[in-house]
Amino acid sequence: MEINTPAVIGPGEFFPVVGVGPHPKPWPTGAEYDPELLENGDRRNVLDHYRYWSVEAIVADLNTKRHKLQIAIENWQHDLNIGSVVRTANAFNVSAVHIIGKRDWNKRGAMVTDRYLTVIHHPTIADFSTWCAEHHLPVIGIDNVPTSKHLEGAQLPEECVLLFGQEGAGMSLRAASKAFSPSPISM
Repeated sequence: MEINTPAVIGPGEFFPVVGVGPHPKPWPTGAEYDPELLENGDRRNVLDHYRYWSVEAIVADLNTKRHKLQIAIENWQHDLNIGSVVRTANAFNVSAVHIIGKRDWNKRGAMVTDRYLTVIHHPTIADFSTWCAEHHLPVIGIDNVPTSKHLEGAQLPEECVLLFGQEGAGMSLRAASKAFSPSPISM
């Protein structure tokens, strides 16, 4: 019986290869280009527009186009789905993601997208609330609690923070007390 391991199968035979190979010469010029990526290829999951650009150049360009919306998520018990929240926030090009509670979270779930946006850690709800007040950002809680108002049709400010509770446990009482009108997401 023959067993093909990923090393035997080779890259791209079992899973398609992402990205592009080395850039043909002459190479493009500009400070945004990374010589190592031009030489070896760019296998990152980025828009074609950003192929061969350095991470710093991509972030600088994204910063000129960011939405004013920010996302916050609590991290008290476990870090399930925090990576997917960060990944989705990156896809919407929000201006920042706030992790409230434990500093450590499973960054593998973010699939490296945390490199392309600002991630701010707040050890407590009080610290997060103070930061939002200092930056004049209203906090909109997103959770299914009895006092929730429907999110559909709500007029949200352009500059605000959407606060999501912990996976499973939901928004903590402290967080709910700091958020304006918690809203459920209809299923």
